[in-house]
Amino acid sequence: MTTILTKLSLALASTTLIVGGAPAMAKDMGKNPMVGGAAMYPTKDIIDNAVNSKDHTTLVAAVKAAGLVDTLKGAGPFTVFAPTNAAFAKLPAGTVDTLVKPENKAMLTKILTYHVVAGRMTAKDIAAKAKMNGGKAVLTTVQGESLTAWQKDGAWYLTDAKGGMSKITIANVMQSNGVIHVVDTVLMP
Repeated sequence: MTTILTKLSLALASTTLIVGGAPAMAKDMGKNPMVGGAAMYPTKDIIDNAVNSKDHTTLVAAVKAAGLVDTLKGAGPFTVFAPTNAAFAKLPAGTVDTLVKPENKAMLTKILTYHVVAGRMTAKDIAAKAKMNGGKAVLTTVQGESLTAWQKDGAWYLTDAKGGMSKITIANVMQSNGVIHVVDTVLMP
């Protein structure tokens, strides 16, 4: 009798978890935008989500070439400003092919880590930091140099160390180990 009650209790508990968990997952999915035609799951890490975005195949290949996969699968948290394939296509012809060569790993790593800020900074966090600093939020990247976030006509932009600008096109793609903000231009340290 005890064995039957134990099995019944376990079955009911697992049913409760499954049924109880479904609305939470659906609710979380409602918060995350689609990126590159793919669902982005807040329960997955930055890499596990990025590999599903058809708009980020170049970024994923570059992250692999730089040996940063394990880092971006780590606990973090990280804020990643993720350039799209179209952003990489804006670079001079041959730039990406040159950067992913093993002999250019240090330069590629420098560029990619310039797109990462330690901590989880949502759009609301960036806006609050900008408000406290006269409309501009200076963000220190993992690479060590700064990006400046600012708003114009309701859109948020980043200015890099070389004066280049990138628009945040999709904000707040929540990850288990941080947040991704999709950007339309590669940022240069």
